[in-house]
Amino acid sequence: MQRSFSDYLKVTLKGMAMGAADVVPGVSGGTIAFISGIYEELISTISGVKPSLLTTWKEDGFKTMWKELNGNFILALFCGILISLVSLMRLANYLLETHPVLIWSFFFGLVLSSIWFVAKQIPKWNYKLFIALIIGAAVAFYIVSLPPLSPNSSSLFLFFAGAIAVCAMILPGISGAFILVLLGAYKSITEAAHDFDIKTLAIVGVGAIFGLLTFSRVLKWLFVHYSNITLAVLTGFIAGSLNKIWPWKETLETAMYGDKEVVLKEASVLPWNFSGDPQTLWAILLMLAGFLLIIVLELVATKKPEPANAAN
Repeated sequence: MQRSFSDYLKVTLKGMAMGAADVVPGVSGGTIAFISGIYEELISTISGVKPSLLTTWKEDGFKTMWKELNGNFILALFCGILISLVSLMRLANYLLETHPVLIWSFFFGLVLSSIWFVAKQIPKWNYKLFIALIIGAAVAFYIVSLPPLSPNSSSLFLFFAGAIAVCAMILPGISGAFILVLLGAYKSITEAAHDFDIKTLAIVGVGAIFGLLTFSRVLKWLFVHYSNITLAVLTGFIAGSLNKIWPWKETLETAMYGDKEVVLKEASVLPWNFSGDPQTLWAILLMLAGFLLIIVLELVATKKPEPANAAN
C-alpha cells in the first residue's frame, strides 16, 4: 500500500496516542491501536521481522528489505510512541497525582466506548464467542485485581519485565504500564527514563523487542485462524480491565518501597461513598467526552469521500 507523507504523519500521531495511553497504568496502547485502525497491520508488521530480511538486504539491497519490512510504517509509529513516552510521562504522573478522578473518568469513558468498537468487528455473535468474551473478561479482571510485587531492579528481572509488559502493551485492554506496576518494575523504569539511565533502558528495550517479536507471531496466527474468537477475547480483556480505571477508589492497603508509597489493595466505590471530593459532574462529563471521542474517530475513519465528478 502506497502512503503519502501526510499518511505517515497520521501514523505518527496514532503512535503518540498509543504512547500517551501506555504511560498511564491502566490504559492499553493496544486499545488505541485497535481504535485507530492500525492494529492488525502493526501485528503483521512486527511478526514479519525475521532473519531472512538480512538475506534480502544482502541480495536485493536495503530499499527492497525496508519495503518488505514495512519500515516506513514502523519508523513513523515508533517515533510517535517515543515522543509521547519522553514528553508525556511527567505530565501523566502529575495529572494522576493532582486530578486522579478526572483523568480516570476520561479514560474510563474512552475504554468503555472501545468495548463497543472492538465487539462490532465481529459480524455475527454466537454462544462460543460470548463464552470467549466472558473468559477474557474474567482473566483481565483477575490480573488487574492482583497486588503488586516488591520492587526489583536486577538486570534479568528487568529484561523479562520488558518482555511481559510489551505483550500487554499490544494487547487491547491490558495496560503494559500496569503490568510493570504489578511486577514491581514501574518505578525502576520510570526513574531510568527520567535520569536517562541508558543501561537500564537498554536492558528493558532488548526484553521488549524479544517479547514483541515472539508474541506478535502468536497474535498474527490467532487472527488468521481464529479471528472472531480472538476479537471476542480481546473485547473481554477490555471489559475486564474497566475495574482498574474506575475513577472512584478507596485505598485499603499500602506499603513503602524506599521513599515511594505503593498501593497494594484498593476497592472501587460509588461516587457518593467516595471519601474525597467525587467531582461527580465533571467526572461524568469527561466520561462522556472520552466515550464520544471514540465514536467521532470511528465516524471520521469510516466516512467515504464524495465522488469527484458527482452529478449536479
